[in-house]
Amino acid sequence: MTNQREQAPGDDRFDAAQAVARSAGALALDYFRRAETLVVEHKGSQDLVSEADRETERHIRQELQSAFPVDAFMGEEHGYTEGSPGDGTWVVDPIDGTQPFLLGLPTWCISIAYVADNRAQIGVIYNPATDELYCAQAGVGAFVNGVPIRVRQADSLADGLTGVGCSPRTTPEHLADIMRNLLQRGGMYQRTGSGALNLVYVAAGKHIGYVETHIHAWDCLAAVCLIEEAGGRVSDFVTEFGVQGAGPLVAGSPGVFDQLIQLMPVPVRYS
Repeated sequence: MTNQREQAPGDDRFDAAQAVARSAGALALDYFRRAETLVVEHKGSQDLVSEADRETERHIRQELQSAFPVDAFMGEEHGYTEGSPGDGTWVVDPIDGTQPFLLGLPTWCISIAYVADNRAQIGVIYNPATDELYCAQAGVGAFVNGVPIRVRQADSLADGLTGVGCSPRTTPEHLADIMRNLLQRGGMYQRTGSGALNLVYVAAGKHIGYVETHIHAWDCLAAVCLIEEAGGRVSDFVTEFGVQGAGPLVAGSPGVFDQLIQLMPVPVRYS
């Protein structure tokens, strides 16, 4: 049952993002239960897309554009639709973690962000397999199923797990550098196959940090809002790459953020 603390009364977009995440999650979960029957295509090496991804995004797009027709929309599967000048943009990954999804693993999610004024204002990440709905709004806080969440206190990379993103865009050399640097500092890595989930684990205090050399906006912007509202630090992704771009990202507890930056083999812009 949805807890009332998930909602910020009076904010239609925040309420709508949560409702759409849940309805999209129900649709995706139905596909998940019959994943072996789905039509799957390869966008590249280790980069898959299924009819579940496309139909779930169509549902999210239709619901949000019907409710907020002036807003722009950026989805992983169907691209960018321009909105009215001065209004915000919905940034959506309908199923982040398609490979785990298709393999029957529970580490996938729906990710919905709303970006305006050069900031992720709303972030909603829903994992239908575990029925965990993470939501945050700028200035309101971050929650999972209505319960407030905070980043974990940490002073050393040895104090917890660090999520390490890896995709076909990650070079073996860069990944090896990150792993070596992390392990030499007493840290340990974890990867779920979903950047959005690994990132939201930072907001929920399950991880102390996350690093990736090349991540897309649709994979990370919802989690960026959640981490910031949960008291964490995030590199300047929106400022540098916007709602359609991709690049390096570092996020974590304030006490280890500078140490996470030092793991990166590529330059990262941060405040």
